Amino acid sequence: MKYDFYDHVKIHVKAGKGGDGCIGFHREKYISHGGPDGGDGGNGGNIVFQIDPGRNTLLFFKQKKIFKAENGKNGGNDKFHGANGEDCVILVPDGTVIKDVETGKVIKDMSGCGPYVVAKGGKGGWGNRHFATPTRQAPNFAKTGLDGEEKDLYLELKMLADVGFVGMPSVGKSTLLSVISAARPKIAAYHFTTLFPMLGVVSISEGEGFIAADIPGLIEGASEGQGLGFDFLRHVDRCRLLVHVLDIAGTEGRDPIEDFKAINEELKKYSPALASRPQIIAGNKLDAVEDENVLEKYRKFAKENGYEIHFISAATGEGIKELVFAVWNMLKTLPPIETYESEIEETQKAPLVPTEITVERRDDIWYVEGNWLKRLMTGINFSDWESLGYFDHMLRENKVMDKMRELGIKDGDTVSIYGLQFDFVE
Repeated sequence: MKYDFYDHVKIHVKAGKGGDGCIGFHREKYISHGGPDGGDGGNGGNIVFQIDPGRNTLLFFKQKKIFKAENGKNGGNDKFHGANGEDCVILVPDGTVIKDVETGKVIKDMSGCGPYVVAKGGKGGWGNRHFATPTRQAPNFAKTGLDGEEKDLYLELKMLADVGFVGMPSVGKSTLLSVISAARPKIAAYHFTTLFPMLGVVSISEGEGFIAADIPGLIEGASEGQGLGFDFLRHVDRCRLLVHVLDIAGTEGRDPIEDFKAINEELKKYSPALASRPQIIAGNKLDAVEDENVLEKYRKFAKENGYEIHFISAATGEGIKELVFAVWNMLKTLPPIETYESEIEETQKAPLVPTEITVERRDDIWYVEGNWLKRLMTGINFSDWESLGYFDHMLRENKVMDKMRELGIKDGDTVSIYGLQFDFVE
């Protein structure tokens, strides 16, 4: 069965790369040696998530699943700083949970919050003016910009509703929602009329009320993928209270009490925490009950199991007001809507450590690699003696040469660092 409600998707995001620093020298009439004036590169754009109140599905992501922020611009002469790259802003519905695909951990719950940077752009590289010293007055090298963060993300929409209407198909959940709110779900005399969760705002008085959601498609076996319920159970996760709607007239030929037990079993299989949420039983279709003595059976069942029960007719409006106020009064005693805490520590990236290198010997050549070394190499002009001197100085000052000796490299051995070969001499 196909439906247009899109509530989970995997996407790829990549923040912008930082712009490269400039190798530049001041040029002015009558000034023969103006010195280095290469500007810095701009920072890459971030990937930013932001809530769009007008959206209620993730359907937009069905066609677009790769998002890239703008790269920073390169620096220029005369200390010209490259422009920062523009952020890529991704709009999502309120209640969207962002998870890391690799670890499955929650990164951010976009519920009632401001914009959130999920991937940071790379920093711009330094221009050559930063490398001028009394002995290196004309550095002919600069730093390249850093790459932006790149991630695979899983987006999952979990609706922000105080109350969730659960129950078998055709028990009257959609009709009930249409009666107590301005929501207009499709209503018809066949199963699975509602193909996606519907939200409705229920007003109690001026400025007071709650949000209710009709969760469609729950049947026995829903937690194993039967019906539509498995797809939509996630939308009951945040609900503080469940209203369990029963067809007490048995118009479908089923036992309402057995229906109640079957649905709760599916909730328990999906999430024990969800099954433990408070419930109010709404015995619907009171107008179709032929023998009112049967109501005593439901009262007894509710009392024995610790549930509050209200008999209603969504078709005629009987008992609706009492049910709404019962829901409102119970909500006032319950904690606020659940939000998911980030499971990712908000810490700065660990700095690159020069001595965290790997060494491998192949055919009498020592191959040395490491992220710090790779970063250093991008800013070296190997055709310039001063730049090579800076490279050698950085290796010695950061004790990389000592580390290479510890790992077995001896004077005279041939060393290769990302394509640069030289004889090891300490």
